[in-house]
Amino acid sequence: MFSVGARGVRRVVRSMVAATTTSTPRTATGVSAAAEVIKMDVSQPQSLKKALSVPNKLLMGPGPVNIPLRVHNAMMKPMLGHLHPEFTEIMDEVKEGLRYIFQTKANVVCCVSGTGHAGMEATMCNLIEPNDVILIAQNGIWGERAADMAHRHDGDVRVIEKPAGDVFSLHDLDSALSQHKPAILFMVQGESSTGALQPLEGVGSLCRKHGTLLAVDTVASLGGVPFYMDAWEIDVVYTGSQKVISAPPSMAPMAFNDRAMAKVHARKTPIRSFYTDITWLANYWGCDGLPRKYHHTGPVSSVYALREALSMMCEEGLESLWSRHRSCAQKLYDGLADLGLQLFVDDPAKRTPTVTTICVPNGVDWTKVTKYFMSKYRVEISGGLGPSAGKVWRVGLMGYNCTPENVDKVLSIMKEALANVSKLKSNL
Repeated sequence: MFSVGARGVRRVVRSMVAATTTSTPRTATGVSAAAEVIKMDVSQPQSLKKALSVPNKLLMGPGPVNIPLRVHNAMMKPMLGHLHPEFTEIMDEVKEGLRYIFQTKANVVCCVSGTGHAGMEATMCNLIEPNDVILIAQNGIWGERAADMAHRHDGDVRVIEKPAGDVFSLHDLDSALSQHKPAILFMVQGESSTGALQPLEGVGSLCRKHGTLLAVDTVASLGGVPFYMDAWEIDVVYTGSQKVISAPPSMAPMAFNDRAMAKVHARKTPIRSFYTDITWLANYWGCDGLPRKYHHTGPVSSVYALREALSMMCEEGLESLWSRHRSCAQKLYDGLADLGLQLFVDDPAKRTPTVTTICVPNGVDWTKVTKYFMSKYRVEISGGLGPSAGKVWRVGLMGYNCTPENVDKVLSIMKEALANVSKLKSNL
């Protein structure tokens, strides 16, 4: 066996140090001469040497919304490891809050770390196998996005369409299901690009009659209008944290019922996305009864925020939330009518209270009005999107921002902005 005494060890260490010093000369700064040959071409950015500055704005567009102080404070809680028992307990509390707002007893209730688009992507990649027929009920941009994603997962995509602002009847859907015989029907409850609210009662039972799974996007609607996942026999639902929930944009809560999970487990091909694989997510969120495994590093502070926002929703209660959104939307509708403005969705029964679309009057530059809101009052309202681009303004009444006072502010600024734009036009 090789053995070296204390003196021998010291001699070996001294010789190693000497060799290192000889072979790699050091400068006064302690950096090797070889390293100093490389010059840094990118200097420290001056912009990061000043303090972070973020203006305070009132976000009355279609999202994100302003966040309650209580939710902000939750994000300041100490950091935990993403598998620490204290953190997984918070995740479990989030699941219970989601079961309440989804109105479901489904086992698989969890979140994708990402915004509402991540929920849409997770829905498509988990449910669709190559050549599965998926029927998209398209009446706005989110149906278009869903069809795009479904194509990317090699689905046999069939689209039924309604004009922007209109919705699908049970007769429309029954006929389409009979014709296309899809494995999946995808619908959007609150189409934020047009302001339309899709009725869902009865759709789930139709889908079951045809052997079809029903997947629903509730990003712009959940919490602001009635939604009953189990009672309406909806198989998959997802939403976004940054809308009515009033948390930062970072989480896409979702639920898969047993019918949906049966299709996932019966797949003949692997789920193409590891990150949005619902079987991994279900395990990480403690939904499958097995020990939690590392899937990805959950956004710890965002989960704190989501937990606190859900707590506030549960304290108010869904019935109160739905009533508040309905009454504030009606106040907005009445005030807009007093200003001589028309709504894009004619039928009140087809309007989502969370996003109101207002027709831009002839001769008015919609961008000047939105710029007036922002430049003078730091209030955001948005223009149209997709099929409503250039035709409407969109005003969001969601969660924390859905108050009578905010409705009054939007109406007051709108009146002032229209008068200002008209005055500018008359002076030309």
